[in-house]
Amino acid sequence: MSGLIAGITSSKKVETGSNAVLVLDLSQAFHEQKQDNPLSDFGSDDQHDVPGLYDVVRLLAHAKKDSSVKGIYIKCGENNNGFATSEEIRSALNDFKKSGKFIYAYADMIPQKAYYVASTADKIYCNRQGGVDWKGFAIEETFLKEALNKLEIEPQIFYAGKFKSATEPLREEKMTDANRLQLTELLNDLFNRLLYSTAKARDLDTATLRKCVNEHLIKFAADALQYKLVDGLKYDDEVKDEIKGRLKIDRYETINFVPIAKYADAVNYKLDGKDKIALIYAEGDIVDGRGDNGQIGGSTYRGYIRRARLDKDIKAIVIRINSGGGSSMASENMWREITIARKEKPVILSFGDVAASGGYYMSCNADSIFAEPNTITGSIGVFSILPNMQKFFKNKLGVTFDGVKTAPDADALSISKPLTDMQKRFFQSEVDSIYHTFKTRVADGRKIDIGYVDSIAQGRVWLGKKGLQLGLVDRLGGLQDAVDCAARLAKTSDYRLREYPEPKNFLDMILSHYKKSVSIKAIKEELGEDGYRTYNSLKKVKEMVGKTQARLPFDFTIE
Repeated sequence: MSGLIAGITSSKKVETGSNAVLVLDLSQAFHEQKQDNPLSDFGSDDQHDVPGLYDVVRLLAHAKKDSSVKGIYIKCGENNNGFATSEEIRSALNDFKKSGKFIYAYADMIPQKAYYVASTADKIYCNRQGGVDWKGFAIEETFLKEALNKLEIEPQIFYAGKFKSATEPLREEKMTDANRLQLTELLNDLFNRLLYSTAKARDLDTATLRKCVNEHLIKFAADALQYKLVDGLKYDDEVKDEIKGRLKIDRYETINFVPIAKYADAVNYKLDGKDKIALIYAEGDIVDGRGDNGQIGGSTYRGYIRRARLDKDIKAIVIRINSGGGSSMASENMWREITIARKEKPVILSFGDVAASGGYYMSCNADSIFAEPNTITGSIGVFSILPNMQKFFKNKLGVTFDGVKTAPDADALSISKPLTDMQKRFFQSEVDSIYHTFKTRVADGRKIDIGYVDSIAQGRVWLGKKGLQLGLVDRLGGLQDAVDCAARLAKTSDYRLREYPEPKNFLDMILSHYKKSVSIKAIKEELGEDGYRTYNSLKKVKEMVGKTQARLPFDFTIE
């Protein structure tokens, strides 16, 4: 058994080979940190750890100088990455192009978000029977008020901030005017970014691109070619033959396509200097306690920041946030740890796809904050939910409750009865107090007047570009820009990164991966993809009950 474990956990030699073409598949979701694949060490060439976003950025920078890599092939049939993630990949691809090496992008049908990245390519092709999805963006939200009424469930809701729309699906039948306003502005800003970037990359004008959307001019592949969104209409084999021509190999030879995950195992792309800079990846919902995979556990991440602060070999701290928030208490505790840390060494924050509400709360006192133009941030507001399910249990299930207590409010958090007027005032007072504290933290950290903070708070979400204008962020840029800033402030150019969370051991990785994958698969098989998203939303509601939250609105999909 010891020999078996030693054999499968030992690193195998991976080689890129010559005349390589790096494959970037946008259907692969790139998380902030590498996603370990327990099967990657079992000997299969198809099994590799999935690199994190920053790994992808560094790999593309390495490939730019790697003589064995001749170009990049982008699979753009789907893009499962957020807008800011796509922005960072796009920037890295533009930097790669400076090497003079080629970039090809191909798919049968290219959706808008994938096209945003693919537009960096020298050549973009789609199938003759396919095309480019060019119809604009839309957001649709699900509202549960009528369903809760039919079930006789009263969602007792307390919130601060007129734009704080996280509870709208439970208390409204449609979007409020305030929420419609903020989402319309957010959606228009994202779409304008797509138009501007496409126009610049393809040497077009935004007016024509907007006209193509508004007048439905891109219906077929030929339309995409006519309006210069693509360079040609080809089948997969024709694109591969063209790449072979660029590589100067015989049409019957096989192209040495190297997936970026395999390339990560084959090359050494990380710095190895004398000094250390801590890089802490914080991705997912902010929760109290230690948290789980895909969550930011308040005590766990407080420990990471504290460890980096106390380590004298670590000269600066970079924290990468990709979170829509969560527990206000956990956010406060991490804010406190960052405040202490920056007294001893530079603390730089880098925002990913989302760094809003509790994600912004914990970050607002950093030395410097970086965000992408299309990062979703802000949402300075809080709320609390405590459902009253008394009638549901009694009238729908025939279940009643009774008990004893030593004080009038000892059972205040019970879902089996309605809150009294006094208890409702207490809950709203607590929400208002935490909201005031949140605004105070922002005012102190950003060195702006609390009255001004209130005017841009109210739970309203902003994109990073607007956040820069409002003073919520300091600079536009990606994680590499934040690391470079940390190195400058620490006065070092000879450094390596110490990344947190640290990799799990092999056995823990196997067990956690198996447990999670089996659970998700079973739920998806029963509910489908849409049902699974609804299930996750309801699960989040359960986690929020009775706890004041600094959190974004419910998950919404931009299509």
